[in-house]
Amino acid sequence: MSETKQIAVIGLGYVGLPLAIEFAKKYQVIGFDIDEKRINDLQKGVDLTQEANLGDLQLVLSNEGGIGLSFSSVLTDLSGCDVFIITVPTPVDQLKAPDLKPLLDASAMIGSVLKKQDIVIYESTVYPGCTEEDCVPILEQYSELKFNEDFFCGYSPERINPGDKINTLTKIKKVTSGSTPSIAIEINQLYASIITAGTHLAPSIKVAEASKAIENAQRDVNISFVNELALIFDRMHIDTTDVLEAAATKWNFLNYKPGLVGGHCIGVDPYYLAHKSEALGYKPEVILSGRRVNDNMGMFVANKVVKMMIAKDKSIKHSKVLILGFAFKENCPDTRNTKVIDIYKELISFGVEVVVFDPWADKGKVKAEYGIILLDQVPAEEFDGVILAVAHQAFKEINYAAFRDSGAIIFDTKSFIDRTLVDARL
Repeated sequence: MSETKQIAVIGLGYVGLPLAIEFAKKYQVIGFDIDEKRINDLQKGVDLTQEANLGDLQLVLSNEGGIGLSFSSVLTDLSGCDVFIITVPTPVDQLKAPDLKPLLDASAMIGSVLKKQDIVIYESTVYPGCTEEDCVPILEQYSELKFNEDFFCGYSPERINPGDKINTLTKIKKVTSGSTPSIAIEINQLYASIITAGTHLAPSIKVAEASKAIENAQRDVNISFVNELALIFDRMHIDTTDVLEAAATKWNFLNYKPGLVGGHCIGVDPYYLAHKSEALGYKPEVILSGRRVNDNMGMFVANKVVKMMIAKDKSIKHSKVLILGFAFKENCPDTRNTKVIDIYKELISFGVEVVVFDPWADKGKVKAEYGIILLDQVPAEEFDGVILAVAHQAFKEINYAAFRDSGAIIFDTKSFIDRTLVDARL
C-alpha cells in the first residue's frame, strides 16, 4: 500500500478515532464525522470517549510531509481520498432488529464522492452478506460506478475493547477481507502496516463479517450460561462466585462471570446474526435463549434487592436506593446499551427513589439519552439499598461499612466488594 494513499475514516467514535490516529502515523488521513461538536473537540485535542492516546493525537495533528491527521464534517473535503473506512455505529432498534440507517447513510455519503479505483472498507458490525447485499448497491447508486470494476470493497471487523489500555488497536490481531483477491491483499497490507499483532486475511467478505458476529455471540452465550447458573444458585442459597472458583480449579473450565451484558458488541451483535439466520428460515434457539437470559438480569437484580429490603421490614414505596455505576463496563465512560438502566427502571416501577453515581459517565449524555441526572459525588446520606452495578476502580474507595451501619442492603453485581460488607452478590 503506497503511503501516497489518502485515507478517510468515517465516524470518529470509539472505533474510528484510534484507527484514524494510527493510520495518520504513516498516511495522510481525514477523520470525518457529521457531529460538528465532535470535530471541534478533536481539533482542540479533546476526546470525550477517552479512548485516544492524546499524545499520539497531538503528534499526528502536527505532522507534515504527506502524513498526519485532519478533521472535517464537510463531505467535499473527502473528494481527494482513495480509501474510505466506515466505522459508524450499527445498533438495534426497540424490537431488537438491526438498525442499518447510520451504515446506509454513510454509504450514500461516500458514494457521492467515490471515484474510479477507490476502496471502501467497512468495520461496523453487520450480519454476513450486509456489505455486498446492502451497502454496495447504495455505493453504486450514488456513485454511478460499477462494483469490482470501478470501485472495490473490503470488510475488517473492529475489535476495540473500550476502557482497555493494554489490548489496544495495534495489539489485537486484525481480520481483513476484500471483494477481489488482489484488493484483499492490498487491504491486508494496509492494515498490516499499522497492526503489530498481525493480520488474518479471510477468504471472503462474508467470512470476515461472520467471524465478528460469532466471536461476540459466543461470549454472550457463555455469559448467559453462568447468568442462568446464578439464577439457579440464588434459589439454592449458594454463592455463584464460590461455585465458579471451585470449578475453575479444573484446567479446562472456562471461567466466565455472571453480570449485566450491555455495550456496543456483546449485547448487540447476536441479534445481527439471529436476524440473518431467521431471514434464511432458521431460528437460532441457543443464541436467542442466551439473549433472553442476559436481557433479564437487570430485572433480576432489582427484584432481588426489593425482596431483601422487604425481608428487613423496609417499606418499598419511597425507599431510597443508590446505584453505583452507569457505564456498560468498568473504567470507561461508554453508556451505550447499558443494562444498568434496566435496574433503574425496575426499581422506579416499585416506587423506589433511585439515584445514580458514576464518575466516568458523561452527565450531559446520560441526561439526554436516559433522562437521568447523575450525582456529582457519593452523597453523605442514608440509603435503604446500595447496588454496585459497575466495577469502577474508584468504587474500591467507598466506605461501604458506613452504608451497612446505617441499615442499607448492599448488593454487589460484580463480586467486587469485600464479601463481608455485602448482603448478596451476583
